[in-house]
Amino acid sequence: MSRPDTAQRSLDHWSEAGRSEMEAFYALATEDYRQLAAARPWSSDLARHAVDGRVRLLDVACGSGKFPTALLAAGLPARPVVDVDLLDPSAFSIAEARGALVPPFAAAGEHEVFLQDFTGTGYDVAWATHALYALPPAELGAGVAKMVAALRPGGFGAVAQASSRSHYLTFYDAYCTSFAPDATPYTDAEDVAAALRAAGARVEIQVLPYRTGTSDRAVAEGFLQRCAFDDAVSLDQMEASEVLGAYLAGCRGIDGAYEFQHEAHLITWQQP
Repeated sequence: MSRPDTAQRSLDHWSEAGRSEMEAFYALATEDYRQLAAARPWSSDLARHAVDGRVRLLDVACGSGKFPTALLAAGLPARPVVDVDLLDPSAFSIAEARGALVPPFAAAGEHEVFLQDFTGTGYDVAWATHALYALPPAELGAGVAKMVAALRPGGFGAVAQASSRSHYLTFYDAYCTSFAPDATPYTDAEDVAAALRAAGARVEIQVLPYRTGTSDRAVAEGFLQRCAFDDAVSLDQMEASEVLGAYLAGCRGIDGAYEFQHEAHLITWQQP
């Protein structure tokens, strides 16, 4: 089923054809997940919500499994076992995420659907890590409500999302102004938190500021193309455009290297 423009373009880029662009993106964006892994005691979160030594986890818009990989690199212990249901509209993403899972993570169910079409329940933990940007604003409330409803009583939810002040949002706004004026904007952390509250979640928010950067123009180009889900616009074209070019000029140091300012909101809640 075709989705609104930004969501469809995102889905089209989660494919084997987009692998080189994806790899360039993660040359910088892996830091997003390292920041999250260090932000709270995830091992305690998982242990506290385990039932009989196992955690039933819903990984919403699982992408390529970078968050579980970051938790493992940060020293996640071998217990409890985490049975992971992978939810993503892209079969490519589900396969990539499944391939990244090693103990204590164990692949369980697979759900090739959009979040707003999901009907599962009874999960101990559900998270969405830098995953909801292309969820259309008109469908955000319904999608977030499905994530809240997926948790069992006493379950734990977490969403990590860039704020309206972060690179991902400010870049995409500038990209749209310059190259896609009718495109649907990205969803920011503030709107996600509001939708969670509307769905009955009593959220807590931790703000995570950090920076990423590179002096390699090929890496910068691949990263920025992935930020826009548009590999038809070169870095030279981005820099030459009026609005996006002005934004990118503000991201460059005197040596010409790029440095991007990020602000992620780690939004958590406990199911009543």
